[in-house]
Amino acid sequence: MMTALVQLAYLVATILFIFALHFMNHPRTARKGVKAGVLGMALAVLATWAQPEVIHHSWIVIAIVAGFAVGYPLSRVPLTAVPQRTALSHAFGGLAAGLVGTAKFYLWLRNEPEMLTTFRMIAIIAEIILGYLTLTGSLMAAGKLQEVKWIPQRPVTYRGQNIVNIGLLVVAVVLGATLIFNPTGAHALWMFPAIIVLSLVFGVMLIIPIGGADMPTVISILNSYAGLSAVAMGFVLDNKLLITAGALDGSSGLILSIIMCRAMNRSFTNVLFGAFGKVQQTKATGEQKVYKAETIEGAAQILEQAQLVVIIPGYGMAVAQAQHRTRELADQLRKRGITVKYAIHPVAGRMPGHMNVLLAEADVPYSDLVEMDEINPDMPQADVALVIGANDVVNPAARHDKTSPIYGMPIIDADKARTVFAIKRSKNPGFAGIDNELYFADKTFMLFGDAKQVVGELAKALAGGGGH
Repeated sequence: MMTALVQLAYLVATILFIFALHFMNHPRTARKGVKAGVLGMALAVLATWAQPEVIHHSWIVIAIVAGFAVGYPLSRVPLTAVPQRTALSHAFGGLAAGLVGTAKFYLWLRNEPEMLTTFRMIAIIAEIILGYLTLTGSLMAAGKLQEVKWIPQRPVTYRGQNIVNIGLLVVAVVLGATLIFNPTGAHALWMFPAIIVLSLVFGVMLIIPIGGADMPTVISILNSYAGLSAVAMGFVLDNKLLITAGALDGSSGLILSIIMCRAMNRSFTNVLFGAFGKVQQTKATGEQKVYKAETIEGAAQILEQAQLVVIIPGYGMAVAQAQHRTRELADQLRKRGITVKYAIHPVAGRMPGHMNVLLAEADVPYSDLVEMDEINPDMPQADVALVIGANDVVNPAARHDKTSPIYGMPIIDADKARTVFAIKRSKNPGFAGIDNELYFADKTFMLFGDAKQVVGELAKALAGGGGH
């Protein structure tokens, strides 16, 4: 009877997980998606805990308390830190899978070696390789996003790097295959730890050559790896819910990664092994590029004469927490009968949907957010393109410069607007490590400073300037 109830609870939890993903398709139903996911997970934990073979209840209580102790502070991070928080979540998932696989292997090796069947060993090896590489890869990604001092922000590349990385993975797989066919031999005592170490090192080496511009896609791929490790864990534990939940997680991460790669006109292999964001040395042409700065008053005068203003947010807006000031500026423009649209690039920010989440927090109507493919035909009619902290996603070099690391990446056509105002903290290049041609164009004027302060001053200047 209890087994039937547990399986029924698992089925309901699976359905809730599916609905959670479905509700995430639209901002209006996203909250329902979160609630469905939370309810499904709570039901899964309680159903698992209720099984009669679970006898060490104190350990489960300790684990739940520890989970809350870590999870609650992570839920309170600012929206600018959500990408690295997401990467940490993937790291915890990978660690859980790796530890479970390690524990089950040594438990069975010591007490029930007959349980180490070929199928279970395949699942265990897959679980620990995927779990541990997800752990260190996600920690490296979080470190890059957090700009930890001892983790290089720019891609680190060297000759033969891909050969070394693939070699690490191949050695781990070969050792794993050896264990699969003979899991109880004396060699198991050193081979299994060696696979763990190789997987941990591979995770680090996989992320080191990847630049910040690729982080949205990398986070999605790591999400997929975490899901696949959960699938393997489900087979090891003979838990159907883990298999289905992991499959949903892995497949959704894979689909999202494909979408992100298409948005950048790149492939998985190019993201993982192409070192996108590699810093390039500027060629000595003898021509010194010069920015044209503009004052707040001058920019406000041009803005209030516009009919269509397209706001293009980027990571600079996120860092400055300028989303509320941006909405206030848009409100001031609309009071003057000016049409305002937000152009959203799929990889703007540091994670998929980063700009959407920030602007939603500022109560910007979702109908005002326009995707790149839809806004680009309207850009020639835009009187002003206001670029707030975006860099690589508006760089015209992506269209024509075959030597650029972002060549071929679809961009928002900000350069086709009649006037461009670009807000930047400094003259430093973006995360791709290259200068932005847009910022040196004749029609572009720079507003240097913190985005929150600059946008706030623009809104005040418009509020004090009266109507048309």
